[in-house]
Amino acid sequence: MPQKVRVPLRVVVGHYTDAAIPVYVKVAALSRRESGCEAGVAYLGGLLGLGKSTVERALTQLMRPAPDDDIAEVTSYRRTHRGGRGHTAVRRVRVASRTEHGAWVPTRAAEALSPRQLRAYAALSYATATGHHLTLADLGQVLRHRSGKKAGQPLDPRSVRAILRGLEDLGWISVDRRAGYRGRHLYTVYDEPTHPALTADGEEGSGGDLDGGSLASKEDHETDSPDDQPPTAALGIRRRREQVVAREPVENPQLPAAYRRPYAGPALSLAPRIWRVLEPVKSLLSGLAPYVVRELAREIGRQLGEGQEPQRLRQRLEFRYASTDTIRDPGRWLLGPGIVRRGCGLTACESGRIWHTGRACDVCARDRAAAARLRQIAGELAERERQLGIHAPYRLAPGPEPAGRPPWT
Repeated sequence: MPQKVRVPLRVVVGHYTDAAIPVYVKVAALSRRESGCEAGVAYLGGLLGLGKSTVERALTQLMRPAPDDDIAEVTSYRRTHRGGRGHTAVRRVRVASRTEHGAWVPTRAAEALSPRQLRAYAALSYATATGHHLTLADLGQVLRHRSGKKAGQPLDPRSVRAILRGLEDLGWISVDRRAGYRGRHLYTVYDEPTHPALTADGEEGSGGDLDGGSLASKEDHETDSPDDQPPTAALGIRRRREQVVAREPVENPQLPAAYRRPYAGPALSLAPRIWRVLEPVKSLLSGLAPYVVRELAREIGRQLGEGQEPQRLRQRLEFRYASTDTIRDPGRWLLGPGIVRRGCGLTACESGRIWHTGRACDVCARDRAAAARLRQIAGELAERERQLGIHAPYRLAPGPEPAGRPPWT
């Protein structure tokens, strides 16, 4: 059985940011050890695929008393060596009572899903366990905007539907549409994905879409409790990935490259829809740094999320790859000239043509006409100045400094 963490419902539906959910899950899992969670911020960020500053903000929020009930979810204790040198803090989660409501979340989901997807997963986990039939509007109240001008407002149904579709595509939930109370959807939540993702080498693996499949290395920070350890023969099957990023001692100074341990874990895994887009350039993926593949998967996921079709991205990569003579840096080419959409601000515009119809884009045509007109005006002005004998803009000669005024003012 996969290790699971009980996340208090107040964390799932409360004022906490999306990133606080995976950080809480990982700290809770690691704090089950007798010594507590000794993982540093950089190590936690590597596990979850989050930036160091994002993890720091999430931990700060979890350690502060909540404004509505004055309860802090995480405690942190600083330690110092005898010589005065700092040591990684020990963190523990608040011990919740058995009567407190909460959602059971697999630790693997915190690594495989984006923070917002994980929040939706946790909400569905609680709802299905308690027999609630949620609507898109109900989920929108949980997945509300956490920052910006719309902070505090519910997420619109279209955005909620896209998040649920992502969870369904990754195999973490299944949806029986209109099969529930008063025509509401019925959701089934799984402790593990129902279908494996494909790795860059075409092999089966685990991992999500944009944030799926963290890197792995041989670290001493266990994420499974001793009670969840299966027999040795089954260990490699059940936990194909430890999904750990840190390659150096946690929060220690950066070591020179020659002293760093080389990455020896499994390949970063990609969701099937991401892999289908990248299949024409499969030969370029081997040898790429894992973080480059991660950034590429995120960019593809972002473009798919804004409405571009997978076949469109696939054909774009295939055409540009075939029409490029030499690619000296595959990673830079894939993240730049290879995948970036060319055209105007219209999502449907693909290099000056509307993708669905193939006709010329009117916005691009107007932009080209405006640019041509500006070049024409600039040329006419330059010709007029040449006729008047103006070869350089006229400038006044610098005058003397006023008396009594310091020269640096």
